[in-house]
Amino acid sequence: MHPLLPILIDAAHGRFPEADGATEVFAPDADGTVAVVGFTGHAFVLASVDPAEIGARQQDDAGGGFGGVFAPTLLSWLAGSWGVVGSTDVVLAARGRGGGSADVRELAIDDPARAHSRVHRAEEHRAGVRVFGDDAGLAIVGTGLAGRTELSVELFDPSRVAAGRGRALIAAGLTHVDPDDWCFAQVAAGNARSLRSFLAVGFVPIGSEVLITARGER
Repeated sequence: MHPLLPILIDAAHGRFPEADGATEVFAPDADGTVAVVGFTGHAFVLASVDPAEIGARQQDDAGGGFGGVFAPTLLSWLAGSWGVVGSTDVVLAARGRGGGSADVRELAIDDPARAHSRVHRAEEHRAGVRVFGDDAGLAIVGTGLAGRTELSVELFDPSRVAAGRGRALIAAGLTHVDPDDWCFAQVAAGNARSLRSFLAVGFVPIGSEVLITARGER
């Protein structure tokens, strides 16, 4: 088990790392993912780097756990020449609901809807990806960073669907996560519409993160 996973699960329960301004460095996860994950006053860097280098490069005299690890210069250094710095995402968590949902159908590997770019992106970052959908959009479930269960949704055309369809897809996706499991979602900080939808379904924000992916990945 990657050491970040129990920390994420504790945060989902409301038990957060100490807000001491510290930055802890872990190795990348089993898939080699490089990431920066921040909670209130405490941060984690998943990278094969010297912790002293992180301390020297973060731009926050009070400690990188207060935001210094998200400085563009530090993220660019972590990415080096091989990587691309992703967006700063809000990390949210909710309990799975189990039981499945009749509102969406699981898409087979050869279903044309699985050719959607959002599915390709999920498959680049997650294992065991399952895709559920209806005429409005997709709910995608898989195993992502540090072994956590992740959910993302995509509306085919948000301007042409009834209000609440995004929330319905999120709720349907949660029914395909075991009720004993925590489910995590990552939403770009500026995507207020998506954030409101996840919050309305019961997701709770626990932190933020940036993933750094190899050039050529979406």
